Amino acid sequence: MKNNVWRVIAFVSAALLPVLLLRDFTPSHELRYLAIADDALEQGNCFTFHNNGELYADKPPLFFWFIMLGKTIFGEHKMWFLSLFSLIPAFITILTMDKWCSRAMDLGQRRVAALMLASCGLFAGLAVFLRMDMLMCMFIILSLHTFWQIYSGNVALRNRILFPTYIFLALFSKGPVGLLMPLVATVSFLVMERKAKEIFRYWGWLTWGVLALCCALWFGSVWLEGGAEYLNNLLFHQTVDRAVNAFHHKEPLWYYLVSIWWSMAPWSLLVIGIIVVALRKKVPFFPLEKFLLIAAASTFVMLSLSSSKVAVYLMPAFPLMIYVGVMLLPRWSAVWSRIALAVPASLCALGAAGAFTVGLATDMVPLLGNPFCIGAACVLFIGGLVSLWKLWKSDSVYGSIRSLAATLFAALFTGGFALPEINVSIGYRELCLIAHEKAQATAGRKIYTWNVSRAENMSVHLGYDIVKVSQEEMLGGKCKDGVIILKSKKIKGNGEVEHYLQGKESVVSGRHLIVLP
Repeated sequence: MKNNVWRVIAFVSAALLPVLLLRDFTPSHELRYLAIADDALEQGNCFTFHNNGELYADKPPLFFWFIMLGKTIFGEHKMWFLSLFSLIPAFITILTMDKWCSRAMDLGQRRVAALMLASCGLFAGLAVFLRMDMLMCMFIILSLHTFWQIYSGNVALRNRILFPTYIFLALFSKGPVGLLMPLVATVSFLVMERKAKEIFRYWGWLTWGVLALCCALWFGSVWLEGGAEYLNNLLFHQTVDRAVNAFHHKEPLWYYLVSIWWSMAPWSLLVIGIIVVALRKKVPFFPLEKFLLIAAASTFVMLSLSSSKVAVYLMPAFPLMIYVGVMLLPRWSAVWSRIALAVPASLCALGAAGAFTVGLATDMVPLLGNPFCIGAACVLFIGGLVSLWKLWKSDSVYGSIRSLAATLFAALFTGGFALPEINVSIGYRELCLIAHEKAQATAGRKIYTWNVSRAENMSVHLGYDIVKVSQEEMLGGKCKDGVIILKSKKIKGNGEVEHYLQGKESVVSGRHLIVLP
């Protein structure tokens, strides 16, 4: 029984294997990060980065170092290797939360909480995608856990040094949220507990000294390598400007009030419902429950006040919310907990039935006709019904939660084998291979693109740069010495482009068209 959570991790690992081994890199973020890392390796940079010749101070270097390490070891970017730097932090986050809350939960609750967190929509997604968010989440959770150890009386020097070290690593992973979330969460808790005088016990000279030393080494290295312009961009443009008047991801104040419902699915109704009802009924909270709730709520408020908002920014609050929700579950109405679980289970079964019908009976969505997608739909349908049956038959909701979480991962495992067919729609690897082969037979051996999103990052697959052209340049004959890649939907309705393409040989690759001269 002691290996309860390790069994959850083993099960999740097995379920995610097809995704880790078969998925292509997405152009929007993943290929861009790989291209930035490739440029850094070529230029010999470690602390300053560029994206197609432009400064890229958006993100700190830690995650890029892992990408650069993989390229150095294997000579190319391996999805399975790079995914580990999202997946392992996700598992460490689960293990940390389990250890932290072990005295407040029985073994059944601990298993349920681990399954809920692992299958939480945004958390599960970020556990396999190449982003810095899960790495930052892990360090934030580790810092909050260390704070709690100090607060509970374990004031060993090791913990007092680890606390700011984890905070710096969170900052070094993604940016200012890595520092602000632990600061706001711990200070808010101490103030609400009427212990404001103790703030400097945790945020004293040792904490700020470690942070200042680490930041000085980082910023000094940036200045030596990239100069004052890059440092100014890193310290001000990417922090103050984004928070006050965002140039990217500008959203309204209430953005997270909406996004949380889908990003925490399928457990949003259950977890948020438990917390809201507990607060309304003034249910007494134990100290740990109070800290987790205050940390999550203060993070929610802090991020809502920022101008730049993306759903993934809120993700470090999810482990706190889910675990406090499971702790409160035995004190919540059994009727309402069943309703909160019946809704996602029903949607799971009905949605799967719809997808199954569309896939077999029509060709509206060709992908749904893939045998593995049909299999995934069957798993979701049966699993949804089993979850509903367990809600009906059992006195406890734990069985239904376990069943629904297992269903989601089983469906992901089954559907993951459809990725070789799906990759052509989500990535550029196959597109680049075909375009490169066709380009070699042309005079200039060049690849041009028109209206292709993030086309500049195709260099990761090609090993050389493509040439972006405007419609006027394309129609004017600039692409005669190579092939040109166009996005299919951009062609329809454009009479000039349609006329230009008449009589030209072309190859279809997913949502793109490769046109030969």
